[in-house]
Amino acid sequence: MNKMRVAAIFQRAVSLTLVSLGLLNPGRAETRGDRPTSIAPQSSPRGRETFRSRCAACHGLDGRGGEHGPDIVTSPKVRGISDRALFAIITHGIPRAGMPAFGLLLEPDEIGAVVGYIRRAGSKGATARVPGDPARGESLFFGKADCGDCHMVRGKGGFLGADLSDYGRDHSPAQILRAILHPDAGSLPGPEAMTAVTRDGQQWTGIARNEDNFSIQLLDTKGVFHLIVKSDLASLKREPRSLMPDDYGSRLSSIELQDLVSYVARQQIAHRR
Repeated sequence: MNKMRVAAIFQRAVSLTLVSLGLLNPGRAETRGDRPTSIAPQSSPRGRETFRSRCAACHGLDGRGGEHGPDIVTSPKVRGISDRALFAIITHGIPRAGMPAFGLLLEPDEIGAVVGYIRRAGSKGATARVPGDPARGESLFFGKADCGDCHMVRGKGGFLGADLSDYGRDHSPAQILRAILHPDAGSLPGPEAMTAVTRDGQQWTGIARNEDNFSIQLLDTKGVFHLIVKSDLASLKREPRSLMPDDYGSRLSSIELQDLVSYVARQQIAHRR
């Protein structure tokens, strides 16, 4: 069985396990064993040692996938669940995916140490080794580079483009740099750009926010909403290119690009405890 299929089965099994444990139901009362007594500090060597002795045979020494188990370090599915849910999965196992329960083999604080280790392994790659100054990067983001005109970070900025508040969680520095330099490669999430031309010659380019059979709402590049009746349109076409500027390679120096990448890479919303 190839790794992609193993990962797909694992992700489905994680969802089913969370449902069966009641961890996707906020109203469910918790039972003993669902919540960790504590999550070990992410620098705890105990978590690393326990992971390597109990988990590495399937998930690999670095947690990024092995012959019998998927990546549990950078997987969006695993990174998106709370520490409590991850603790419960390790405790109860995932029978559908062949993962054993460790609740009878490990003490709660040992499982908590493993959770801390997995979280550390999943976050250090995107932040610890990123060159550049994130403070200068923030100034560039909301200043010279004009990123904040379209993109929002933690409630600040525009809303024409994608919200980047959590973009660093699932994207490496190399991927972030590629998205900045080559926006037409499609590595940034968000709706497609459209250009509307009315019968009387008015033209707007922007993002369609709401559309039905009779009208369309277009948010233009200046942040202005336009409600357009479709019977008034001469043409409405999807743009093949991104609205994001593609000249950052010449507008910014290599140091400025490093600073900007460093800032975006650190945008990771904290996990729920």
